[in-house]
Amino acid sequence: MNRELRESYRHCAAVARREARNFYPTFWLLPPEKRRGMCALYAFMRKTDDIADDEGADDAKRSALDAWSHELEAIANARFEGVWPGRFALADCVARYQIPVDLLAATIKGVRMDVDRRRYQTFDDLYDYCYHVASVVGIACLSIWGFDRSGDSAIRRAEACGIALQLTNILRDVREDAERGRVYLPAEDLDRFGVSVAELSGDRLGENARSLFAFEADRAYNYYERARGLDRFVDPVGRPILRAISGVYRALLDEIRMRDYDVLKGRISLSKRRKLLILARSLGSRFKRAEPAAEPEF
Repeated sequence: MNRELRESYRHCAAVARREARNFYPTFWLLPPEKRRGMCALYAFMRKTDDIADDEGADDAKRSALDAWSHELEAIANARFEGVWPGRFALADCVARYQIPVDLLAATIKGVRMDVDRRRYQTFDDLYDYCYHVASVVGIACLSIWGFDRSGDSAIRRAEACGIALQLTNILRDVREDAERGRVYLPAEDLDRFGVSVAELSGDRLGENARSLFAFEADRAYNYYERARGLDRFVDPVGRPILRAISGVYRALLDEIRMRDYDVLKGRISLSKRRKLLILARSLGSRFKRAEPAAEPEF
Protein backbone atom coordinates (compact mmCIF):
# COMPACT_ATOMS: atom_id res chain seq x y z
CA MET A 1 0.00 0.00 0.00
CA ASN A 2 1.55 3.32 -1.06
CA ARG A 3 1.61 6.41 1.12
CA GLU A 4 -1.25 8.13 -0.74
CA LEU A 5 -3.57 5.18 -0.27
CA ARG A 6 -2.51 4.68 3.34
CA GLU A 7 -3.26 8.33 4.18
CA SER A 8 -6.61 8.10 2.42
CA TYR A 9 -7.62 5.09 4.52
CA ARG A 10 -6.47 6.91 7.64
CA HIS A 11 -8.76 9.82 6.76
CA CYS A 12 -11.72 7.44 6.33
CA ALA A 13 -10.96 5.70 9.62
CA ALA A 14 -10.85 9.07 11.41
CA VAL A 15 -14.24 10.01 9.94
CA ALA A 16 -15.76 6.69 10.99
CA ARG A 17 -14.28 6.89 14.48
CA ARG A 18 -15.59 10.45 14.96
CA GLU A 19 -19.03 10.16 13.35
CA ALA A 20 -20.20 6.54 13.37
CA ARG A 21 -21.20 6.25 17.00
CA ASN A 22 -23.47 3.22 16.53
CA PHE A 23 -21.52 1.61 13.72
CA TYR A 24 -17.80 2.12 14.33
CA PRO A 25 -17.47 -0.29 17.29
CA THR A 26 -18.94 -3.04 15.09
CA PHE A 27 -16.20 -2.52 12.48
CA TRP A 28 -13.73 -4.05 14.96
CA LEU A 29 -15.53 -7.36 14.54
CA LEU A 30 -13.91 -7.58 11.09
CA PRO A 31 -10.29 -8.33 10.15
CA PRO A 32 -8.17 -5.21 9.40
CA GLU A 33 -8.52 -5.27 5.61
CA LYS A 34 -12.31 -5.49 5.69
CA ARG A 35 -12.44 -2.95 8.53
CA ARG A 36 -10.60 -0.47 6.29
CA GLY A 37 -13.13 -1.17 3.56
CA MET A 38 -16.03 -0.43 5.90
CA CYS A 39 -14.39 2.84 6.94
CA ALA A 40 -13.98 3.88 3.29
CA LEU A 41 -17.61 3.04 2.55
CA TYR A 42 -18.83 4.84 5.67
CA ALA A 43 -16.75 7.95 4.90
CA PHE A 44 -18.34 8.12 1.45
CA MET A 45 -21.83 7.83 2.96
CA ARG A 46 -21.01 10.45 5.60
CA LYS A 47 -19.77 12.88 2.96
CA THR A 48 -22.96 12.30 0.96
CA ASP A 49 -25.22 12.89 3.97
CA ASP A 50 -23.33 16.01 4.98
CA ILE A 51 -24.21 17.69 1.68
CA ALA A 52 -27.93 17.38 2.41
CA ASP A 53 -27.49 18.34 6.07
CA ASP A 54 -25.61 21.53 5.20
CA GLU A 55 -27.23 24.82 6.21
CA GLY A 56 -27.02 26.20 2.66
CA ALA A 57 -29.81 26.77 0.17
CA ASP A 58 -31.41 23.79 -1.57
CA ASP A 59 -30.16 24.86 -4.98
CA ALA A 60 -26.60 24.93 -3.66
CA LYS A 61 -27.09 21.43 -2.22
CA ARG A 62 -28.34 20.14 -5.56
CA SER A 63 -25.32 21.57 -7.31
CA ALA A 64 -23.04 20.02 -4.69
CA LEU A 65 -24.72 16.63 -5.16
CA ASP A 66 -24.26 16.92 -8.93
CA ALA A 67 -20.57 17.63 -8.42
CA TRP A 68 -20.30 14.75 -5.95
CA SER A 69 -21.92 12.40 -8.50
CA HIS A 70 -19.32 13.43 -11.06
CA GLU A 71 -16.54 12.86 -8.54
CA LEU A 72 -17.89 9.39 -7.74
CA GLU A 73 -17.87 8.53 -11.44
CA ALA A 74 -14.26 9.73 -11.69
CA ILE A 75 -13.22 7.75 -8.60
CA ALA A 76 -14.87 4.60 -10.00
CA ASN A 77 -12.77 5.04 -13.14
CA ALA A 78 -9.56 5.68 -11.17
CA ARG A 79 -9.50 9.34 -12.17
CA PHE A 80 -8.61 11.24 -9.02
CA GLU A 81 -9.56 14.73 -10.12
CA GLY A 82 -11.32 15.80 -6.93
CA VAL A 83 -9.97 16.88 -3.56
CA TRP A 84 -11.87 14.58 -1.17
CA PRO A 85 -9.19 12.85 0.95
CA GLY A 86 -11.02 9.52 0.91
CA ARG A 87 -11.05 9.14 -2.88
CA PHE A 88 -8.09 6.74 -3.10
CA ALA A 89 -9.45 4.51 -0.34
CA LEU A 90 -12.92 4.39 -1.88
CA ALA A 91 -11.53 3.49 -5.31
CA ASP A 92 -9.44 0.72 -3.74
CA CYS A 93 -12.42 -0.55 -1.74
CA VAL A 94 -14.77 -0.60 -4.76
CA ALA A 95 -12.22 -2.46 -6.89
CA ARG A 96 -11.08 -4.87 -4.17
CA TYR A 97 -14.60 -5.96 -3.14
CA GLN A 98 -16.35 -5.52 -6.50
CA ILE A 99 -18.93 -3.13 -5.11
CA PRO A 100 -21.33 -2.05 -7.88
CA VAL A 101 -20.88 1.70 -8.28
CA ASP A 102 -24.60 1.96 -9.05
CA LEU A 103 -25.23 1.25 -5.36
CA LEU A 104 -23.13 4.23 -4.32
CA ALA A 105 -24.81 6.42 -6.93
CA ALA A 106 -28.18 5.31 -5.54
CA THR A 107 -27.28 6.71 -2.12
CA ILE A 108 -26.67 10.12 -3.69
CA LYS A 109 -30.12 9.85 -5.29
CA GLY A 110 -31.57 9.02 -1.86
CA VAL A 111 -29.92 12.03 -0.24
CA ARG A 112 -31.25 14.19 -3.05
CA MET A 113 -34.74 13.13 -1.94
CA ASP A 114 -34.04 14.84 1.39
CA VAL A 115 -33.38 18.04 -0.52
CA ASP A 116 -36.24 17.80 -2.99
CA ARG A 117 -39.08 16.71 -0.71
CA ARG A 118 -40.14 17.08 2.91
CA ARG A 119 -43.18 14.77 2.94
CA TYR A 120 -44.05 11.25 1.80
CA GLN A 121 -47.63 10.57 0.82
CA THR A 122 -47.67 6.76 0.93
CA PHE A 123 -45.57 3.96 2.38
CA ASP A 124 -44.52 3.02 -1.16
CA ASP A 125 -43.00 6.51 -1.45
CA LEU A 126 -41.23 6.10 1.88
CA TYR A 127 -40.03 2.61 0.94
CA ASP A 128 -38.32 4.04 -2.13
CA TYR A 129 -36.52 6.56 0.06
CA CYS A 130 -35.50 3.92 2.63
CA TYR A 131 -34.20 1.68 -0.13
CA HIS A 132 -31.95 4.42 -1.52
CA VAL A 133 -30.53 5.62 1.80
CA ALA A 134 -30.32 2.33 3.71
CA SER A 135 -30.92 -0.86 1.72
CA VAL A 136 -28.32 -0.09 -0.93
CA VAL A 137 -25.79 0.57 1.84
CA GLY A 138 -26.43 -2.86 3.31
CA ILE A 139 -26.18 -4.49 -0.09
CA ALA A 140 -22.83 -2.74 -0.66
CA CYS A 141 -21.65 -4.00 2.74
CA LEU A 142 -22.32 -7.57 1.65
CA SER A 143 -19.53 -7.26 -0.91
CA ILE A 144 -17.06 -6.32 1.83
CA TRP A 145 -18.23 -9.00 4.25
CA GLY A 146 -18.44 -11.69 1.57
CA PHE A 147 -21.69 -13.42 0.61
CA ASP A 148 -23.30 -16.08 -1.54
CA ARG A 149 -23.79 -14.49 -4.97
CA SER A 150 -25.44 -17.53 -6.56
CA GLY A 151 -28.96 -16.15 -6.23
CA ASP A 152 -30.84 -13.11 -4.98
CA SER A 153 -31.67 -14.43 -1.49
CA ALA A 154 -28.95 -12.38 0.23
CA ILE A 155 -29.84 -9.22 -1.70
CA ARG A 156 -33.54 -9.52 -0.90
CA ARG A 157 -32.89 -9.99 2.80
CA ALA A 158 -30.35 -7.17 2.88
CA GLU A 159 -32.94 -4.92 1.28
CA ALA A 160 -35.46 -5.83 3.99
CA CYS A 161 -32.84 -5.30 6.69
CA GLY A 162 -32.11 -1.81 5.38
CA ILE A 163 -35.80 -0.94 5.40
CA ALA A 164 -36.09 -2.16 9.01
CA LEU A 165 -33.09 -0.14 10.17
CA GLN A 166 -34.24 3.04 8.45
CA LEU A 167 -37.79 2.73 9.80
CA THR A 168 -36.28 2.38 13.27
CA ASN A 169 -34.25 5.53 12.68
CA ILE A 170 -37.28 7.42 11.44
CA LEU A 171 -39.36 6.44 14.46
CA ARG A 172 -36.61 7.29 16.92
CA ASP A 173 -35.91 10.69 15.32
CA VAL A 174 -39.49 11.68 14.50
CA ARG A 175 -39.49 14.78 16.70
CA GLU A 176 -35.99 15.95 15.73
CA ASP A 177 -36.83 15.55 12.04
CA ALA A 178 -40.16 17.35 12.37
CA GLU A 179 -38.42 20.29 14.06
CA ARG A 180 -36.17 20.49 11.00
CA GLY A 181 -39.17 20.48 8.67
CA ARG A 182 -38.83 16.83 7.62
CA VAL A 183 -41.72 14.41 8.08
CA TYR A 184 -40.94 10.89 6.97
CA LEU A 185 -44.02 9.13 8.34
CA PRO A 186 -46.42 8.73 5.40
CA ALA A 187 -49.23 11.28 5.19
CA GLU A 188 -51.68 8.42 4.68
CA ASP A 189 -50.70 7.03 8.10
CA LEU A 190 -51.03 10.40 9.84
CA ASP A 191 -54.49 10.81 8.32
CA ARG A 192 -55.48 7.27 9.29
CA PHE A 193 -54.61 7.85 12.95
CA GLY A 194 -55.72 11.48 13.10
CA VAL A 195 -52.29 12.90 13.92
CA SER A 196 -51.23 16.36 12.77
CA VAL A 197 -47.72 17.26 11.66
CA ALA A 198 -47.58 19.79 14.52
CA GLU A 199 -47.96 16.97 17.08
CA LEU A 200 -44.75 15.35 15.84
CA SER A 201 -42.65 18.26 17.06
CA GLY A 202 -44.41 18.60 20.40
CA ASP A 203 -43.38 17.14 23.74
CA ARG A 204 -46.72 15.58 24.70
CA LEU A 205 -47.65 12.16 23.36
CA GLY A 206 -51.37 11.86 22.62
CA GLU A 207 -53.07 8.49 22.30
CA ASN A 208 -53.55 8.89 18.56
CA ALA A 209 -49.84 9.53 18.11
CA ARG A 210 -49.01 6.58 20.37
CA SER A 211 -51.15 4.32 18.18
CA LEU A 212 -49.46 5.70 15.07
CA PHE A 213 -45.98 5.04 16.45
CA ALA A 214 -46.98 1.52 17.52
CA PHE A 215 -48.20 0.88 13.97
CA GLU A 216 -44.91 2.09 12.50
CA ALA A 217 -42.93 -0.02 14.99
CA ASP A 218 -44.90 -3.12 13.98
CA ARG A 219 -44.06 -2.35 10.37
CA ALA A 220 -40.35 -2.17 11.25
CA TYR A 221 -40.55 -5.47 13.16
CA ASN A 222 -42.11 -7.03 10.08
CA TYR A 223 -39.09 -6.06 7.99
CA TYR A 224 -36.70 -7.39 10.61
CA GLU A 225 -38.52 -10.71 10.23
CA ARG A 226 -38.25 -10.53 6.45
CA ALA A 227 -34.50 -10.09 6.85
CA ARG A 228 -34.22 -13.16 9.09
CA GLY A 229 -31.72 -15.69 7.79
CA LEU A 230 -29.50 -13.15 6.02
CA ASP A 231 -26.48 -14.37 7.98
CA ARG A 232 -26.92 -17.78 6.33
CA PHE A 233 -25.77 -16.18 3.07
CA VAL A 234 -22.96 -14.09 4.56
CA ASP A 235 -19.40 -15.44 4.95
CA PRO A 236 -18.64 -16.40 8.58
CA VAL A 237 -16.17 -13.53 8.97
CA GLY A 238 -18.95 -11.05 8.17
CA ARG A 239 -21.68 -12.50 10.35
CA PRO A 240 -20.68 -10.82 13.64
CA ILE A 241 -20.89 -7.29 12.23
CA LEU A 242 -24.23 -8.05 10.57
CA ARG A 243 -25.58 -9.45 13.85
CA ALA A 244 -24.19 -6.49 15.80
CA ILE A 245 -25.62 -3.77 13.56
CA SER A 246 -29.05 -5.34 13.23
CA GLY A 247 -28.98 -6.24 16.92
CA VAL A 248 -28.30 -2.66 18.03
CA TYR A 249 -31.09 -1.25 15.91
CA ARG A 250 -33.59 -3.92 16.84
CA ALA A 251 -32.74 -3.24 20.49
CA LEU A 252 -33.49 0.44 19.85
CA LEU A 253 -36.89 -0.56 18.51
CA ASP A 254 -37.44 -2.78 21.56
CA GLU A 255 -36.55 0.19 23.77
CA ILE A 256 -39.09 2.36 21.97
CA ARG A 257 -41.77 -0.27 22.55
CA MET A 258 -40.72 -0.67 26.20
CA ARG A 259 -41.21 3.08 26.68
CA ASP A 260 -44.72 2.73 25.26
CA TYR A 261 -43.71 4.52 22.03
CA ASP A 262 -43.03 7.88 23.66
CA VAL A 263 -40.42 9.10 21.19
CA LEU A 264 -41.33 12.74 21.76
CA LYS A 265 -39.97 13.05 25.29
CA GLY A 266 -36.32 12.67 24.26
CA ARG A 267 -34.05 10.84 21.86
CA ILE A 268 -34.00 7.16 22.75
CA SER A 269 -30.62 5.48 22.86
CA LEU A 270 -28.94 2.39 24.28
CA SER A 271 -26.49 2.37 27.15
CA LYS A 272 -22.86 1.62 26.40
CA ARG A 273 -23.16 -1.57 28.46
CA ARG A 274 -26.11 -2.79 26.40
CA LYS A 275 -24.27 -2.13 23.14
CA LEU A 276 -21.23 -4.01 24.40
CA LEU A 277 -23.41 -6.98 25.33
CA ILE A 278 -24.84 -7.04 21.80
CA LEU A 279 -21.34 -6.88 20.33
CA ALA A 280 -20.15 -9.70 22.59
CA ARG A 281 -23.09 -11.93 21.70
CA SER A 282 -22.59 -11.35 17.99
CA LEU A 283 -19.04 -12.74 18.09
CA GLY A 284 -20.25 -16.31 18.41
CA SER A 285 -22.05 -16.14 15.07
CA ARG A 286 -18.71 -16.42 13.27
CA PHE A 287 -18.30 -19.98 14.55
CA LYS A 288 -21.94 -21.04 14.69
CA ARG A 289 -23.82 -22.50 11.76
CA ALA A 290 -26.53 -20.09 10.63
CA GLU A 291 -30.06 -21.46 10.77
CA PRO A 292 -32.03 -21.67 7.51
CA ALA A 293 -35.05 -19.45 7.04
CA ALA A 294 -37.96 -19.23 4.65
CA GLU A 295 -37.76 -16.88 1.70
CA PRO A 296 -39.04 -13.38 2.59
CA GLU A 297 -42.17 -12.21 0.81
CA PHE A 298 -42.20 -8.78 -0.82
